[in-house]
Amino acid sequence: MSDARRKMIEGAARLLAQRGLQATSFSEVLELTGAPRGSVYHHFPEGKDQLVGEAVDLAGGFLVAQLERHAGASAVAITGHFLAIWRAVLTQSRCESGCAVLAVAVATDSSALMNHAAEVFRLWRERIGDLLAQGGLAKKDARRFATVLVAAAEGAVVMSRAERDIEPFETVARQLLDQARALAAS
Repeated sequence: MSDARRKMIEGAARLLAQRGLQATSFSEVLELTGAPRGSVYHHFPEGKDQLVGEAVDLAGGFLVAQLERHAGASAVAITGHFLAIWRAVLTQSRCESGCAVLAVAVATDSSALMNHAAEVFRLWRERIGDLLAQGGLAKKDARRFATVLVAAAEGAVVMSRAERDIEPFETVARQLLDQARALAAS
């Protein structure tokens, strides 16, 4: 993958997380990344949906890669690592960034982009479920809790962004860790 193409995909993911789908245009991506205008249709001949789809895939893969570094850890530790990723997003952006995948899922009218978002959410739930099971949870509990973990964390990120305060996220994070501990103890 060329450096310009990679920068554009990373820039689109960043803009999606900060501004949402409607405010992520080719012009904004070019301005953020400094990529030449001519590279847009060279690298993304199918247009904005292609760029956004690849940005969603990149964001999804990033989270999984971060969690893979902790494979074999306890279910409580996996839960903590997942929450730490989102805490870092919020704190480093002063609660101005969220989830690029969620931004696309709530704003797109493209079935192709919705499918990209759905695949990423499925990947997260499945891989987190696997890691939780490796970390000691019963497989059935691990799958269910992975869904709760992703959904609750996403909602908490949205609330913290809206309120420009980390407190809603921290409240949900504490509850999720308590739930992980209870599941691990059962």
